Amino acid sequence: MNLDNQTCVVTGSSRGIGRGIAKDLGAHGANVVVNYRSSEAEARAVVEDIRESGGNAIAAQADVAKLDEVRAMRERVADEFGPTDVLVNNAGITIDKKFENMTREDWETVIDVNLGGVFNGTKAFYDDIRDAEHGRLINISSVVGQQGNIGQANYATTKSGLFGFTRTLALELAHTGSTANCVAPGFVKTDMLEEVPERVQEKILREIPLDRFARVEDIAGIVRFVASEESSYMTGQVLGVNGGMEW
Repeated sequence: MNLDNQTCVVTGSSRGIGRGIAKDLGAHGANVVVNYRSSEAEARAVVEDIRESGGNAIAAQADVAKLDEVRAMRERVADEFGPTDVLVNNAGITIDKKFENMTREDWETVIDVNLGGVFNGTKAFYDDIRDAEHGRLINISSVVGQQGNIGQANYATTKSGLFGFTRTLALELAHTGSTANCVAPGFVKTDMLEEVPERVQEKILREIPLDRFARVEDIAGIVRFVASEESSYMTGQVLGVNGGMEW
């Protein structure tokens, strides 16, 4: 699964799953664009990690909720590396509250980033992905989009919305040979999970047949496969990387 000379843009990749994806793609030969909104120091640290492993990377600031900023990022990427081959729409946020306490602002803020950001990223890089020899659109969803979750009506809605978006883009891109797929991780050992109370973590763990939380590397390896030429006959799919959880 060599990605030499492939240009890969990973949104929201200064931390968490996105960071792991960016580092893995860079370690396998890709030119990686580490996108961030405000965490510049963290993004530059990811770039340095990739370069130290022999890869090539740049940090690129853009708020994915703002189309003009994403389009400006696309221009910078084109100047640095040429057209983009792989777009990983990973950026996302949470504002967790039970629905009875959720405000319209809580709803719209999460929608604007998690769904609006995917629209903006795909719109800005669509021509590149369509025209690439092995164009790949990869949307990062969540098991929460498949199961729902108490206190996450806004987040779950955005993550399930990616299924229909991905399938539609897969159909529209099919005649070009480029693909669109969705990766839906389960619960991953990141800073976000560490903020969950231990008793809740134990309850979640009991629902995972493989009896462990995912490592970031578990998700990054799947994304690398989807980004590679080896996945060329797979499109419009949702890959549940969740340790065997039902959905």
